[in-house]
Amino acid sequence: MIQSDFHLHTCFSGDSDSPVESMINSAISKGLKTICFTDHQDFAYQPQGKDANLCFDLDVKQYFPIIQQYKEKYQGTIEILTGVEFGIKEGIGEQIYEMANNYPFDFIIGSSHEAGGLDPYYPSYFESFGEEQGLRIYFESILKNIEIFDGFQAYGHLDYAVRYLPSGHSFYKPEHYFDILDEAMKKIISMGKGIECNTSGLKYGLGYTHPHIKILKRYLELGGEILTIGSDGHKPEHIAYGFDTLPELLKEAGFRYYTIFRNRKPEFIKL
Repeated sequence: MIQSDFHLHTCFSGDSDSPVESMINSAISKGLKTICFTDHQDFAYQPQGKDANLCFDLDVKQYFPIIQQYKEKYQGTIEILTGVEFGIKEGIGEQIYEMANNYPFDFIIGSSHEAGGLDPYYPSYFESFGEEQGLRIYFESILKNIEIFDGFQAYGHLDYAVRYLPSGHSFYKPEHYFDILDEAMKKIISMGKGIECNTSGLKYGLGYTHPHIKILKRYLELGGEILTIGSDGHKPEHIAYGFDTLPELLKEAGFRYYTIFRNRKPEFIKL
């Protein structure tokens, strides 16, 4: 059983209204031993339409004291760690480094939430770029972003954009993008960083995790070792979503261990 969830969001993220304690209690009820909150920080995010007022600025001055309060309250019941998910893009690298260097995060996820100036979540993304080119632009953003900020421990949901393909995810063939993904993953591996296995793909009905198992296998073939596990949960019921399926899936891909971080240092846990 996987007993650690390293991708969780609370009311400190602009797209969640879940109280911190409700997330903790859900994790306890599901038998987790360690959780890491990774609330969003997306500097200069560009929302659209009904989300015009959406903001992903993390209030770190409140975040750390509140997480610390619950660490102490639940000590001996569940280990609670403090992380962040940075949305990386051009023009904000200095701001990301400043926050990363000035706060004691246990774990940092680097993610591509916007590519080509747009978030694939919004229909305008694929309307602007089309499906084939839209996915290529998204994957290219990963390669660019790891040059902008290298302080992450794992890169998040490598094929996030697939969720929002207008024609459905059956269009998606990961191997068509290995030319870009190989380059990005080789760079991540050479930096001593990892990627995550994000089960939100199962929650969204894709039938696979982010990234697709073909990418997970490819990551191993290229020499990748660090793999974190996260549900990307924004609600209590999302915590550890699909974790029961992961040991078999990951062993099929060739993994024998997954990774957790404390003080940004890795620990390998046998599957």
